[in-house]
Amino acid sequence: MMTAEIAQWVQQAGPVVASGVSAYGVAVLTRTQDAAADATVNLGRRILQTVWQRGDEEGRGELERVVAEAAGAEDAASASDELGRFLGRALRDDPELRAQLSAMLPVPAAGTVNVTASGERAVAAQHIGTVITGDGHTS
Repeated sequence: MMTAEIAQWVQQAGPVVASGVSAYGVAVLTRTQDAAADATVNLGRRILQTVWQRGDEEGRGELERVVAEAAGAEDAASASDELGRFLGRALRDDPELRAQLSAMLPVPAAGTVNVTASGERAVAAQHIGTVITGDGHTS
């Protein structure tokens, strides 16, 4: 069972972890920092690498499988959910890891909303009417 603290962390970290996987696939676990890479992608990469480095052989294998599935998934939401479940288990089972990863995430100011959009033609907004992306739209 996931505690509220872990669930909140997973919800906050999910988008950055997913953006790292989206950008690098399984290579996110071993990729060195690229100075030109986006800060959100780098944070996701650092989170996953930290979890991977602390894991035993079985945990690393499971993380690699989850990341590979997420990287190949056509549905970003289900990929993010699977990553979130894995991270939630890792955090629940390792309080030191939980503290280390919590320190990586910025503390949002009261009333602040963080929105992340990642990928070609991605859109992120807090309040929005209609957004249309894609080729050949005529209306």
